[in-house]
Amino acid sequence: MENISLLLEGFQVALTWHNIAFMFLGVLLGIVVGVLPGLGGPNGVAILLPLTFGMDPTSAIILLTSIYWGALFGGAITAVLFNIPGEPWSVATTFDGYPMAQQGRAGEALTAAFTASFVGAIAGVVLITFLAPLVAKFALRFGPAEFFAVFFLTFCSFIGMGKENKAKIVVSLSLGFLLAAVGIDTISGDMRMTFGVGELMSGFDFLVVVIGMFGVSEILLTLEEGLEFKGKKARIDPIVVFRTWMQMPLYFMTFVRSCLAGIWLGISPGGAVAASFMGYGLAKRFSKRGKNFGNGEIEGVIAPETAAHAAGTSALLPMLALGIPGSATAAVLLGGLMIWGLQPGPLLFVEQKDFVWGLIASMYLGNIVGLFVVLATVPLFASIMRIPFALIAPVILMVCAIGAFTVANSSFDIWLMLIFGAVGYAFKKLDYPLAPMVLALVLGDRAEDAFRQALIGSAGDLSVFMDNGLVASLMIIAFALLLWSPVSDLIGKLLRRPVVAAGE
Repeated sequence: MENISLLLEGFQVALTWHNIAFMFLGVLLGIVVGVLPGLGGPNGVAILLPLTFGMDPTSAIILLTSIYWGALFGGAITAVLFNIPGEPWSVATTFDGYPMAQQGRAGEALTAAFTASFVGAIAGVVLITFLAPLVAKFALRFGPAEFFAVFFLTFCSFIGMGKENKAKIVVSLSLGFLLAAVGIDTISGDMRMTFGVGELMSGFDFLVVVIGMFGVSEILLTLEEGLEFKGKKARIDPIVVFRTWMQMPLYFMTFVRSCLAGIWLGISPGGAVAASFMGYGLAKRFSKRGKNFGNGEIEGVIAPETAAHAAGTSALLPMLALGIPGSATAAVLLGGLMIWGLQPGPLLFVEQKDFVWGLIASMYLGNIVGLFVVLATVPLFASIMRIPFALIAPVILMVCAIGAFTVANSSFDIWLMLIFGAVGYAFKKLDYPLAPMVLALVLGDRAEDAFRQALIGSAGDLSVFMDNGLVASLMIIAFALLLWSPVSDLIGKLLRRPVVAAGE
């Protein structure tokens, strides 16, 4: 009951005229971000983060999370109408969404996608409402060793459970740790790896790095690919909306399975992309019409959208409760909170109750706003897709440069942004994941501080990381996740090995 009363107080914070205006603005900006394949949720939030510097933290985070909700909704528009995923997690939506559009059922497909997105996101917010305070209270028992164990668990799970090449994940993480170490050592006060460059005394600014790695690199890739948008026009008729909504109860179990899969992969570092494919696969496996998936089945649109948005929202749970982002967008939001002077983690629920519960309340409201805004503006944003990207790219690049310059009013940061844009471009061309690097950049110095503080307290004795049941359990789980993939692959090879008959 305490959570409910705190949530009601949060609605009082969120339901002010200026915060509601920021919700609408954020959702509209987010839909643009989701519709344009050259951007995306993490990129859009990173590029637009400097706009919030002069705002109070509550309004700023409401604006940024609303951009995120809009991007989550907007990715489905391009997937259904143009067979081009506006977001990586919209790939599975194209399998049945685009065939439905070709059959003249674009309105039905889009309504199903937006409704599924809303249901998945609300499931994730409900989880945050009731679970985040419990996780935060539990985490108040943590000391330096326990916090390092949690960070170590996060890094190991990215390596062990990530779908990308393990060596490439390790390289990406290592680069993030290297970048996080540049500047003044927070414990000893020594300068590290500045090479006489005064601008690097405070290290690489998180915002400059992510604008370059995500925003600039995506622009370069999209220009290289020379995308041309040709697709179906769409106008969503209210009758189609209500008729589609009447069908939704028939897919109750699909919603449940996809929500559970999305929540699990959102809290763990599986991510929205993996969740969308898992949701689609589960639906195809259990549906009576599974053999017809890929030919325009509405269930094939509902499942991936529900799972992806449940994962995207659930990823904010570890960010708020533990200060550990569950996705690239959560990592960008984590950096934003730090810029505003807030420290994500268990103490946030104690010291900044109004902020936390105002944010959680805005998640409910933002998704409601997003659902109705996106239903009303599909024709407008579909027409944006027909503008040549070569005309839009310079505008986006200019916004990126302004955002990088705004951080410290330094032209040096613009050059850094371009350098990291080139690095991000190379990473994507070579198929190196960016999310682990962002994670290590955000958490690297905190993990190092926790590790060193734990060793200082134990006089250098490494047994401090097995000192009690909590930290020992976290470390054991971390190593289990790290070794999960090679051990499971080895077991699979042994099971597939042909049995040699005796005497041969």
